[in-house]
Amino acid sequence: MPGPKPTPTAILKMRGSWRGKKNKTEPHPETGAPRRPSWLAGDGRRAWEHLTPKLVAMGVLTKVDGNALARYCAMWASWRSLTTFIEQHGTTYTVDQGDVKPYPQVKQSQNLADQLLRLEQQFGLTPSARARMTTEITQEKPDKAAFFHGGK
Repeated sequence: MPGPKPTPTAILKMRGSWRGKKNKTEPHPETGAPRRPSWLAGDGRRAWEHLTPKLVAMGVLTKVDGNALARYCAMWASWRSLTTFIEQHGTTYTVDQGDVKPYPQVKQSQNLADQLLRLEQQFGLTPSARARMTTEITQEKPDKAAFFHGGK
């Protein structure tokens, strides 16, 4: 379909948008942490374990979001590996004729960074994405008896 992808209703509600009340037929998957895939290892697994509780606490993660989160964590691990290579070797190398060429890892790292940013925005993991969100904070109402009887 042409145009931008629709924003999930939960995100629209967090942003305070009137569109958050518009789609009454949108599916509402069970909130909470999805199961971590067994194939996710190393840095990807550590990213999963680091992010999952934070996303649950933010209220943006559901049990069906496991594939998207796993993809993010795997891409993050790949990006981190490429970044380590660039830190160790620099961004360019010299060929026989004295020409300077960029390492392929530089382009790969940039491509992964772009993909990661899009996923981070979907999960509300960037300052600008969070700036468009609001949360409903419930406050306890004081007990009437404590108010009228001086707390006795």
